[in-house]
Amino acid sequence: MDRAKPMPAEESITAGADFLQLDVGQAPPGGRADWLAARLRAAIADGRVPVGARLPASRVLAAELGVSRGVVTEAYQRLTEDGHVVGRGRAGTVVVATPAAVVTPAPRPPAPAEVFTGPPGTDIFDALRTAAAELDLTPGVPDLAAFPRAAWLRAERAVLHRLAPAAFGYGDATGEPVLRLAVATWLARNRGIQVDPAEVVIVAGVSQALGLLAQVLHADGVHTVAVEDPGSLGVRQHLRNWRLDTPPVPVDGHGLRVDRLAATGAPAVMLTPAHQFPTGVVLDGDRRRRLLRWAQRGGLVIEDDYDAEHRYDRPPVPALRGMLPGRVCYTGSVSKLLAPALRIGWVLVPPRLHDALVAAKRMADLGNAALPQLVLAELMDSGALERHLRLLRRRHVRRRDAMIRAIRDHLPGAVVHGAAAGLHLMVTLDGGVDDVALAAAALRRGVKVQPLSWHGQRPQPPGLVLGYAANSPGDIERAITTIAAALRDLP
Repeated sequence: MDRAKPMPAEESITAGADFLQLDVGQAPPGGRADWLAARLRAAIADGRVPVGARLPASRVLAAELGVSRGVVTEAYQRLTEDGHVVGRGRAGTVVVATPAAVVTPAPRPPAPAEVFTGPPGTDIFDALRTAAAELDLTPGVPDLAAFPRAAWLRAERAVLHRLAPAAFGYGDATGEPVLRLAVATWLARNRGIQVDPAEVVIVAGVSQALGLLAQVLHADGVHTVAVEDPGSLGVRQHLRNWRLDTPPVPVDGHGLRVDRLAATGAPAVMLTPAHQFPTGVVLDGDRRRRLLRWAQRGGLVIEDDYDAEHRYDRPPVPALRGMLPGRVCYTGSVSKLLAPALRIGWVLVPPRLHDALVAAKRMADLGNAALPQLVLAELMDSGALERHLRLLRRRHVRRRDAMIRAIRDHLPGAVVHGAAAGLHLMVTLDGGVDDVALAAAALRRGVKVQPLSWHGQRPQPPGLVLGYAANSPGDIERAITTIAAALRDLP
């Protein structure tokens, strides 16, 4: 019986290492040390093996690759000669420098003319956010420097200390029960909404709530949602992204013109009744009653309560949801209270839409990340969130007052709207001003603002929407001075 001639070990298999997924079979014959040195050099250059990292021991890597130790030692020696690694005895071979590499230029921030050229597209807010500027008066940006890091860390430690292993698995698609209870309690105490925690659905901010509602409404035969005019451009873009028509309804000093809403024939309307964006108007009592009568006749209200907690010179305004829960979808979040980066919000819908909304949420993402939900619930339950809100109110009043003074001193022809609450002011200007050109001119001088015309579907008086929450009084003064100079230089 013939015996098969055994193949040399290195020819019979292809050896490899988990480290950098090295496969010695890719090395050219007689060039294994060169190949290994090149692979290590590339990994150091692109950051897979950062400065300070320790390379595997030569004998360990040689065994994993199925090569002689001399191959690895020679490769390490070449990196040492290049100055990329050093041998440190028992500490092993350590990376100390990266090879010179071709630097890929970072994407160029958009120029002011690029941001404000033509009608705003769906990427307009990304373009404005990435545009370079020394001072940012973008509306809707909270005081991110005030994020309660110490309180969040304490709450996170408390949560992790008592968290059972099962809590790290897949959770309830509607949100962690403890947060849904905390939100229900928060809404009852602060917004006049009595709701069972089982009705609360936790979402990734108001934007996701709108997407889920749009899907549910489409399935229910609703393809049109009327919106306030002026009203949030971002909200309008979200609704249109989900193939919903958005006919405009005028807003005046009393809020949404409900008589004009009926004329649109829309079966649903989205509005910001507690602090209308961008005007800051509160939907008054007569308009509320008219709107609720419209809803009782079959209309559906989508209530965006985006910054209702931030009020200064007026009493609280109860949410519409508390008055007619069977006809109002309610959305809110902590984006303006803590930080948009948390991506935590909530949505309440009438009972007939609840199951469909939950199904849409489940198919969207199987639920939000659990740990931030649990930490937020701890902040709510401990009273830390309310303490944070009180601190913010005092700070916001000082910054709002600084902006009003600066506008009075440097923009004497401007009219300020919506000062009693929120994180922004709306300023209207003389009729001959091109507010888009003014915003572009301000950006060229290092100040970000949004033109009021972005937020209107019909012709509006020219103006600006100016956020004050994220800037010190001194920076606000400088920003308004810069805007005034830009206005003077407009043709």
